[in-house]
Amino acid sequence: MSWPGAMPSWPACSVLPMQVRLQTQNTYRGIVDCMVKTYRHESLLGFFKGMSFPIASIAVVNSVLFGVYSNSLLVLTATSHQERRAQPPSYTHVFIAGCIGGFLQAYCLAPFDLIKVRLQNQTEPRAQPGSPPPRYRGPVHCAASIFQEEGPRGLFRGAWALTLRDTPTLGIYFVTYEWLCRQSTPDGQNPSSATVLVAGGFAGITSWVTATPLDVIKSRMQMAGLKQREYRGMLDCMVSSARQEGLGVFFRGLTINSARAFPVNAVTFLSYEYLLHAWG
Repeated sequence: MSWPGAMPSWPACSVLPMQVRLQTQNTYRGIVDCMVKTYRHESLLGFFKGMSFPIASIAVVNSVLFGVYSNSLLVLTATSHQERRAQPPSYTHVFIAGCIGGFLQAYCLAPFDLIKVRLQNQTEPRAQPGSPPPRYRGPVHCAASIFQEEGPRGLFRGAWALTLRDTPTLGIYFVTYEWLCRQSTPDGQNPSSATVLVAGGFAGITSWVTATPLDVIKSRMQMAGLKQREYRGMLDCMVSSARQEGLGVFFRGLTINSARAFPVNAVTFLSYEYLLHAWG
C-alpha cells in the first residue's frame, strides 16, 4: 500500500470563510444563512477571503508532512515502499508515523492558519468611498500587524489546539485509509482506483469528525482579543463555549467540512497513488 500525505490539505481544507465564521461567530443560524449574509454583505469575493495564503503555503506544509510521514514509516518498519506491498506495516506503525507527521506539520502550519482565520473573519464589504477600511489589507499586512501588536508569540496563538487537532487526527486518517484499502484489495495487489477514491473520501470524513471539536477551539483562540473575549487557555475556551452555546458548538462547521472532505481527499489519494506508480 502507499502512504499518501496530507488530509485534504489541512491548510486548505478549511479555506472557505463559512466554516471559520460558523465556528467563531454567533450571528449565523446555519450554513445557508451564513452564505446568504456573506453574499449580500460582501458579494462573491466574500467567499474567497483568506484563500491566497493557505493555497500558497500548502506545498510547503504538505511537503513537510509527506517527508516526515514517509521517513517515520521507513524508520519504524525498515522496509521500502515496494517491500511494504508484500509486507504491509502494522496499523500501530501507520498511526505513529501519521501522528509524527501531523505534529510537525502543525508546528509549520500555525502562523499560516492564524492569518487565514483572521482574514476570513473580516466581514467588511468591498472598499467604498467613506467606508472604514478592513483591519487587515492582506496576508502580509495581517502578519506584520499581529507581530507588532501581539509579538512573535502572537503568530502562534492557538498553536497548541492546532497541534492537538492534527497529531492524533492524521494518525487516524492514515489508519482509516489503510484499513479500507486492505479490506477491498487482495493481498500483495495494488488497490483499484475506485477503492482509492472511496477509501480516501471516507478517511477524510472520519478525520474531520474527530478534528472538528478542537478545530472550533483552535479558531476561537486565534480570534481571541479581537472581536471576542480573551481566553486563559484551551480549557477555559472549551468551558466558556459549552456554557454559553451548548455542546453542539464543538461540531460547528462539521457538515461543510465533511461535504468538502470526501471529494478532496479522494482526488488527493488517487493523484498520489498514480504518481507513486508512475515514478516507481
